Amino acid sequence: MGSMPNTDHDRLAWRLTAILQKFNQGEQLNVDELADEFGVHRRTIQRDLTERFAFLPIEKSNDKYSLDPAYMGKLTFRDIERFASLAGLKGLFPALDTQFFRELFDSRLQDTLTIHGPSYEDLQRRIEDFRQLQTAISSCRKVRFTYTKENSRKNVEVEPYRLIHHMGIWYLAATDAGKPKSYSFTKISGLEILDATFKPQADIRAMLDSEDSIWLNEKKTEVILTIAPPVAIYFRRRKLIAQQVIEKELEDGSLIVSGRFAHPNQILPIVRYWLPHVRIVSPISWRDELESGLKGYLAS
Repeated sequence: MGSMPNTDHDRLAWRLTAILQKFNQGEQLNVDELADEFGVHRRTIQRDLTERFAFLPIEKSNDKYSLDPAYMGKLTFRDIERFASLAGLKGLFPALDTQFFRELFDSRLQDTLTIHGPSYEDLQRRIEDFRQLQTAISSCRKVRFTYTKENSRKNVEVEPYRLIHHMGIWYLAATDAGKPKSYSFTKISGLEILDATFKPQADIRAMLDSEDSIWLNEKKTEVILTIAPPVAIYFRRRKLIAQQVIEKELEDGSLIVSGRFAHPNQILPIVRYWLPHVRIVSPISWRDELESGLKGYLAS
């Protein structure tokens, strides 16, 4: 979120934006922890949750606040800033009542689901499993389930670390025999929370904090791309690839960009989408794989 703003109003908007973003990402929030994080009294955080965000379908369990799973991950950052700003102004304008916010919130979600956003998974029938996984993660308990992938089914026992929302899909980030893996939530069945506990590894948590995809491979390959001037603005505006870094801006307006990827399939579809404006410089083997795939497509 960056450094804390100076004015009271800016600090309020900054705090509400951060809290709403946490809810949107599926985090379970504690009042005292939020008070420490933002340097305010716990009563201030309680007011945020019970008054300023009264329009949100917030649930409370064991001193933890979370957003109804059906609503998680469905707001863009612009939506979050907009709602946080309006929530901060609520006390100044009587017309901005809870019903107004709830209608605005629900209608925005409907727009996202049907018009603006990708197709989001419907978790209504899986909310209980979702909550059980949250409980297992917070209590560091192992889980067992059946995982169905393509035409195969297997029983797995893993250590759950986090629920991740990526491109409209929910994934469970976990370790299997110490190796980080991701599991599509809707492909999990027969979920069982075990009594056995585990000690979370600091390096796994750090990796998840820095990871911006669901490819949980600790070994990454650096890929260098050239971005042509017509589309450079999109890569300047926001990160479009994993761990994106703008290495150099050239005089003609083009960019040299790097990213780190666990597998070619993480970046090749993106490059194909932006052709002919985005090209792979290195590694050469990944560039050759891209060109071979394109030649095969044109020859078919």
